[in-house]
Amino acid sequence: MPKKGKAKNTVNKAKHTKLMNRKINKVKLEKQRNKERLKAIIKKANQEKLKDN
Repeated sequence: MPKKGKAKNTVNKAKHTKLMNRKINKVKLEKQRNKERLKAIIKKANQEKLKDN
């Protein structure tokens, strides 16, 4: 027989999912920013190399 009343742990699971999604999005954003920063550095270095030659 199913239990009556509020389902157990739904609030905690929702909070956990929200926090984990926030953490995952933060990591993705940091990786994306890092890639963009490295691309900009490489592009600048290549332009400097072309100017010198």
